[in-house]
Amino acid sequence: MPTDDLSRFCCQNPACDLHGKRGEDNILVIDYFGKARHRLLYCRGCKARFSEFKGTPFFKSKLPHDKVLAVLEHLAEGCGVRQTARLVGVNKDTVTRLALLAGKHAKDTHDELVSFSPRDPRSPTR
Repeated sequence: MPTDDLSRFCCQNPACDLHGKRGEDNILVIDYFGKARHRLLYCRGCKARFSEFKGTPFFKSKLPHDKVLAVLEHLAEGCGVRQTARLVGVNKDTVTRLALLAGKHAKDTHDELVSFSPRDPRSPTR
């Protein structure tokens, strides 16, 4: 992931005036942390610092990202929790936790995208 591609990030601080607003040129990379060298982001507006993975299933996960992706891919393909846990080699509680986190992230993303969708005059709900 290129260091200069910050257009998809927004401030994660709910008290910030720029919270949830993308493309405001307020996000900077100020450091890298962890074994995988994750980016630590900074908001110029409120001076908050946060991980590039905050608000995603990867945030605070001790599993390697490829394992998290494997769990989510198995679930997306219709595998059950126990089967996914066995195939990926993780605990079934881990599969459940990641599924809940991914569901919340998907809901939040959906709500954000739908709130900015143009109204359709032919829609049954107006």
